[in-house]
Amino acid sequence: MKQAPGTRVPYRSMWHEVAPLVARAERPSRYINREWGSTHADDADFRFCMVYPDTYELGQANQALRILVNAVNARPGMAAERGFVPAPDLCDALREAGLPLFSIEGCAPLASFDAVGITLPHELAATNVLEALDLGGIPIRSADRAEDDPIVLAGGPCAYNPEPYAPFFDAINIGEGEESLPAALERVRELRRTGARRCDVLRALADLPGWYVPSLYRWRSEEEAQEAGSWVEPLAPGLPQVIEKQVYRGFSSSSGWEPCIVPFAEAVHDRLNVEILRGCARGCRFCQAGMMYRPVRERSADNIVESVMRGLAETGYDEVSLTSLSTTDHSQIAEILGRLNTALAGTGVRVSIPSQRLDSFGARMADLVAGQKKGGLTFAPEAGTQRLRDVINKNVTEDDLFGAVDAAFSAGWRRCKLYFMIGLPTETDDDVKGIARLVQQVYDRAKAIVPKEQKGSIQISASVALFVPKSHTPFQWCGQIPPEEALRRVNLLRHSVKYRAITVNWHDPKTSFVEAVMSRSGREAAAVVEEAWKRGARFDAWSECFREDAWRDAADALDFDVERAAQASYPVDYVMPWDHISCGASVRWLAREHDLALEGQTTPDCTFGPCSACGVCMNLNAKNMLASSRSSVDEAGEHLDRS
Repeated sequence: MKQAPGTRVPYRSMWHEVAPLVARAERPSRYINREWGSTHADDADFRFCMVYPDTYELGQANQALRILVNAVNARPGMAAERGFVPAPDLCDALREAGLPLFSIEGCAPLASFDAVGITLPHELAATNVLEALDLGGIPIRSADRAEDDPIVLAGGPCAYNPEPYAPFFDAINIGEGEESLPAALERVRELRRTGARRCDVLRALADLPGWYVPSLYRWRSEEEAQEAGSWVEPLAPGLPQVIEKQVYRGFSSSSGWEPCIVPFAEAVHDRLNVEILRGCARGCRFCQAGMMYRPVRERSADNIVESVMRGLAETGYDEVSLTSLSTTDHSQIAEILGRLNTALAGTGVRVSIPSQRLDSFGARMADLVAGQKKGGLTFAPEAGTQRLRDVINKNVTEDDLFGAVDAAFSAGWRRCKLYFMIGLPTETDDDVKGIARLVQQVYDRAKAIVPKEQKGSIQISASVALFVPKSHTPFQWCGQIPPEEALRRVNLLRHSVKYRAITVNWHDPKTSFVEAVMSRSGREAAAVVEEAWKRGARFDAWSECFREDAWRDAADALDFDVERAAQASYPVDYVMPWDHISCGASVRWLAREHDLALEGQTTPDCTFGPCSACGVCMNLNAKNMLASSRSSVDEAGEHLDRS
């Protein structure tokens, strides 16, 4: 699979070798190139492969993959291709045949690229990162790579605690990559043209804003870290002690239309996706994304409508999703939906939004969302009592939920999913029972609104996830409850729901436990990831593939305390393993929010009211950029300012 050390694997199409295996594989269309909208450059002098560490169906729907591939392809002389981890059947077939993981566009060996990027979308993808590297013929540890091996880069949500992945990557991008990734690849290309050594390339990457090169930092012991105020020690002069996230400042003015590929295989969320808003300052204290993507930036209504119409024309999709962390928070969302519904009337095209804010979903919004096509709505109360919603800073009330449900079912909606968490800090059994009470009240209200002959069509479900403490959040110091306690609370909820018409779904606490181990650990956890992978762990996000025994046995073999990693709580002056990575929000502010949570006090959204002093705007020299004033009133008389 791999050539002799120091010998570059040539870039070439492997299609004739892999075609017989693909023909026998499950869903062979996921491995075929030449999809509508794909590009392949034969004359590029620098080649980059962007890998999603899961199957095509999941990765192809990832907007970051599309954005970054387009950004690199826009650079003269550069070509970006996509790579995905094959499903287990083809992984095994490739290994048996001695063939490596290949790219989609060129069907070229992964090891033949100048650089390889792997996004880190969630903690359960960790073992698939190693599966991709090993199957691609690339040494899984940076220290073992030869001079001619590809430079292996990472980025994405899990990069905000990079340490459990640190030994596997040459450099890790912190923040938004539209500009920083192409800039880093340009630096790699320039240095490799001059014959620079691999170590010199990595040192040069460490000088770029937002790039962390783990091999240039010594990992300290816990005692040293608490005394020094950081877990890492730079090994060379001039290296930054803190790596600041990068913000794409051109987002608001950039087009919402990104050239995209229409896949042969049916992907998850197989539709046109247009990002209308980036960032969220609602301040939910469990939410890492709300901290990572600050400040808030909006594209204008004109930009969004034009992007949607162009995207539909160029792809042929019959559904478009207006994506963001909180789509109905867009200051022009009523205008956007109204204009799109008018433009698309009679075409059969559906406009959807991924989830709806309870306090921004009134009668007008219910009428606008999805036009005349009523699928299902999703709301996220997160907690069953107002006390706990105040603890997590959800800043919504039961009246907000009931108002949204009344508006939705009056407008013709019949399906509603409610998202909750269990195991949140300070949660009691009364809070768990409160979820059952709240869901039953929602069902009662829906039943009272829907005509008698349609009552059988009402579908109410509650989806329950186990709280996972995440880095750079006010709850980063809080431990996760044990899996057995999580199951007890799930059963308490199930037995508290008295209506058979209500469906309760829950995530496996065992997988959430592994998530917590990965989200809170330091560099020492990398050895556990590697050992778990060697023991057969891969595709951990797939319930049918998850191997708890592989993780437990790996931890035991390495004498790694997984319970402490996931469940220990710390005082707010404890230095966490990711404190050398900055999302812009100050640790002091996070600690203050943690203390306010324990007091049940809320903090308002700074896009609706005064600055909350999180530090992002000052530390990153950035600011919230709204497409219009929040205090405006739309034509239906519905006030959009909820401050």
